[in-house]
Amino acid sequence: MNAAHRFLDLNGLKIFYREAGPPEAPVLLLPHGYPCSSFQYRRLLPALADGWRLVAPDYPGFGYSDTPDPKRFGYDFDAFTTFMEQFAAALNLRRYVLYLHDYGSQIGLRLAIRAPRRVAGLIVQNGDIYEDVLGPKYGAIKRYWSDPSPEHRAVLEEAVSEQGFRDEFVGEIDERHVERIPPDLWKLHWPLMNTPVRRQVAVQLMEQLKANLEWFPRYQQYLREHQPPTLIVWGPRDGYMPEESARAYLRDLPNAELHVTDGGHWLLESHFETVVPLIRDFLGRLVPTAKE
Repeated sequence: MNAAHRFLDLNGLKIFYREAGPPEAPVLLLPHGYPCSSFQYRRLLPALADGWRLVAPDYPGFGYSDTPDPKRFGYDFDAFTTFMEQFAAALNLRRYVLYLHDYGSQIGLRLAIRAPRRVAGLIVQNGDIYEDVLGPKYGAIKRYWSDPSPEHRAVLEEAVSEQGFRDEFVGEIDERHVERIPPDLWKLHWPLMNTPVRRQVAVQLMEQLKANLEWFPRYQQYLREHQPPTLIVWGPRDGYMPEESARAYLRDLPNAELHVTDGGHWLLESHFETVVPLIRDFLGRLVPTAKE
């Protein structure tokens, strides 16, 4: 089943989203990561649409959604969480499995904390919430945190570029996997992000990761207290989130199902055929509890 590509008016903002699957099916909600948009889920939606309703929006300031004035929209993790909350309400999504990847893991877990009874399960794919196992690529960001000088900020600004986006997608994986990554990911997405406000948003989110660290214990507490059924699929060739970042989830979710591949941060691009059967099997076991 092919995905539908739709727009929704949400509080005066034109929001783009992708959707696939029967309206009455259990829901998989897909907040996206950086530096991407709902485009990262374009293959997953039709692959699971025979039994699930998959919904993937573009955040304000990303993809094909509107870019409101920063005076109107906060462009921080709380603002994006509120957006996801309002988006789910607008589509009447009352219960869902959450896919947690990259920034989407921070946003998705904040959403889960706000409404834990709505969460039927979690799929975690390279989403970091344990400070003691952050990877070496956090070095440049940490240097800025400790010394927010123009020189250190320039490093963050340089990452928000077409070359910086390309490096995020293919900079760490084996050459044999690089050819599986479509250049569309940066060639098509960079022109959408190459506006003054959107570039600033991208840098600002990196700056805000320091404050986000204070949320890590709250994310962990949510997991310990609620023990949502969880599938963890991980690409350890990830300078931000190495294999230790995946195994750290087992501290709070000892019953989680963990699968470590030989890939990197973007498994739905490089290891799609490996990951999808794992997701399908996990979701199949959740169907009785995932329905409203």
